Amino acid sequence: MIRDILRKEIEKAGGVIPKGVKFNLTSETKFGDYSSNVGIILGGRNEAEKIKNQLEQLSTFNSLVSKIEIAGPGFLNFYLSERGLLEGLNNINKKLKIKKLRISLDYLDANPTGPVHLGHARSGFYGDVLANVLEFYGHKVTREFYVNNAKSSGQIQSLGKTALGRGEEYKHEQLLKILKKPEVKKKLKKIKDEKEAGFYIAKIIQKENERFLKKKAKIKYDLFFEEEKIYSSGLLKKIIDKLKKSGATYEKDKALWLKASKEGDKEDRVLIRSTGEPTYVLPDIGYHWDRLVKRKNDLVINIFGADHFGYGPRLKGALESIDIDSKKVKIFTAQMVRLIKDGREFKMSKRKGDFVTLEQLIDEVGLDAVRYFFLMKSLDTHMDFDLGLAKEQSVKNPVYYVQYAGARMASILKKSKLQNPNYKQITISKLQISKPIRNLVLKLIQFPEVIEDTVNDYQVQRLTKYAYELASEFSQFYRDVKVIGSENEKEMIELVFLTRKILKQTLDLLGIFAPEKM
Repeated sequence: MIRDILRKEIEKAGGVIPKGVKFNLTSETKFGDYSSNVGIILGGRNEAEKIKNQLEQLSTFNSLVSKIEIAGPGFLNFYLSERGLLEGLNNINKKLKIKKLRISLDYLDANPTGPVHLGHARSGFYGDVLANVLEFYGHKVTREFYVNNAKSSGQIQSLGKTALGRGEEYKHEQLLKILKKPEVKKKLKKIKDEKEAGFYIAKIIQKENERFLKKKAKIKYDLFFEEEKIYSSGLLKKIIDKLKKSGATYEKDKALWLKASKEGDKEDRVLIRSTGEPTYVLPDIGYHWDRLVKRKNDLVINIFGADHFGYGPRLKGALESIDIDSKKVKIFTAQMVRLIKDGREFKMSKRKGDFVTLEQLIDEVGLDAVRYFFLMKSLDTHMDFDLGLAKEQSVKNPVYYVQYAGARMASILKKSKLQNPNYKQITISKLQISKPIRNLVLKLIQFPEVIEDTVNDYQVQRLTKYAYELASEFSQFYRDVKVIGSENEKEMIELVFLTRKILKQTLDLLGIFAPEKM
């Protein structure tokens, strides 16, 4: 990658690069193509000036960079030369040598009390795409779904109560259809206990949700880990003994408490209630022990819902108490989603059965639009899902705009007599780089860096932004540059081919179809 080359050349000029030095893609051309804070980290403009002078003496560097400017308190802004741009093009798909990690990635975790709704969808699509990117980069990822089906759970008991005709919670369409099935009616007649009834119905709901996620939402999983197994396996007792032995717990009011406040939580938390029933913190600790100790993953990533905000300190503190390195645990929280319909918010309540399911939304606007819209915003920001915009078949709709650009690329390749879909190595070397060509090439060579940055900070919304920007640069290129019938048609077709390839790779990672016709 060009960024790596810049980093190595600066090391040649100034020695080992200290921590905190960044090499960023710039958002405006007036700040160059890449920018580094190396001068600031080393002491200011004078240090930046020294590095600039040293870099200008390096022949390799000068062949890739046409100009260096110093900005502000010591930023170095780099403008790539034509050779630098072409070098970047021909190294887009170069595989990096990385330390491959075993990663356990848990996401969505819809409670098995009803269908998957919009709140779950954000975590689900985010986790699915993050797994795609991590695997594309070279890591080994296990995609996991933690099934909250413990018989001791209040929600499972409430589900059982309704199934046995004694309650009203979770009385939604999915449950009502299940309860009408002859085999279910027959089974429930034999069950008197609400816990057992809830566990039985939850298993049916979970299987239906799994089929939907796999076939319709295209959200992939390798493992569905059942919470009840933590209880039945005896792991819970082992975890409790470890926590007590480490001094991380105490007894108060006949309950067992975790000293969570010592680990940055607002207050201490109950692990086992006075009734003898564990809270959800305890099996969560067991689940993480299974992932990190038993299965020996190098890293665990959790994508939690908004109801788990602030949950991290108590979980990580408990893990440290049983000798698990909490630095191996990453936690992200998905903020709430509002569905905007005809300019108004559609209010949802799962317990009342008044909500929009993810399946209904997909049926309404299509999977591609659903995935793209959910992936446009950072997880830690609230988002509005505009139903009208998602359905619109025009360039106002970002996913339509991106797919249309990809289809236009495919049309150009089909029309050209020089098009050869089987070549693997782009050999562009004689390109006369005008402004629209330069902008398109610059956007293309950013692809591996977009991937690397996403692997490092897990911000998958970067991919939707990149897809839109690439489509936009191609559209400008298409307006201003003649491709078919031009003097350098071969190079132009290679450029269109590569653009189509990178756009499709980006959409594949997002789980979005790249049509050849629209």
